[in-house]
Amino acid sequence: MIREVKRTVASGYLMLVVLTVAQLLFGYLVYTQIAAQSVGGTIASILVSIIVLICWAGLFMVHPNEAKVLQLFGKYTGTCHDPGLRWANPFYTKASVSTRVRNFESGQLKVNDSNGSPIEIAAVVVWKVFDTAEALFEVDDYVNFVQIQSESALRNLGTTYPYEPHDDSKGIALRSNPAEIAQALREEIQDRLSQAGVTVIEARISHLAYAPEIANAMLRRQQASAIIAARKQIVHGAVGMVHLALDELDENNIVNLDDERKAAMVSNLLVVLCSDEAAQPVLNTGSLYT
Repeated sequence: MIREVKRTVASGYLMLVVLTVAQLLFGYLVYTQIAAQSVGGTIASILVSIIVLICWAGLFMVHPNEAKVLQLFGKYTGTCHDPGLRWANPFYTKASVSTRVRNFESGQLKVNDSNGSPIEIAAVVVWKVFDTAEALFEVDDYVNFVQIQSESALRNLGTTYPYEPHDDSKGIALRSNPAEIAQALREEIQDRLSQAGVTVIEARISHLAYAPEIANAMLRRQQASAIIAARKQIVHGAVGMVHLALDELDENNIVNLDDERKAAMVSNLLVVLCSDEAAQPVLNTGSLYT
């Protein structure tokens, strides 16, 4: 596996001055040799001028948050990260690699969650190149590699966890545990991209929904679950209020009720407290037993 080697190259500003002076000097030397009708001196001066001219190809620019990967006849020789005008061997090939932070948003993928329910899921991945040699030489196209592997990891994540916990399960679910899911997604994508010289900074779910063919059924299920949970809370509160009312009546000796009257009172209070509509009071002026 090819690892990045940081390479320090000469300042391009200094070489710009040196090459300019050398080009003018040897150009003048060619002129003087031609004027002196010296064949050998003329040929030598022209050859040296050509060499200086070739050296101009060694100048290159490195932008901020960019690196230049240097190769000599196919052999990796190092990576220059120093921004500005630089100069290196003119026979080096110089490939630019951006080290800026980038983001990628996957398309909406349709997968089955761990319960077999079809869902739509998408994610945003924030990443950057940390090893330019691996990014260029270990994979064919590292940008395309990031996109394909991120979508593959997202599909695998969608099939590993349920959309939401069922039957009051305490397990991790896609909808109810966003922080844990984001961490799991980032780790899985990083495992797939480690050989490409890429580090994943953040990965989060950007879209999550049931597939259209089951969305209505699941919505009714969620509504039913919400209604049941609300009813449980109402009944629990109503029972506590009834118990409190009976205890207050007994402690303050307001009225003595036998078991049958207590049962009737409990029934009436539960109907009033648990009803969806306002209760319609009925005044009983006779006896409970008539």
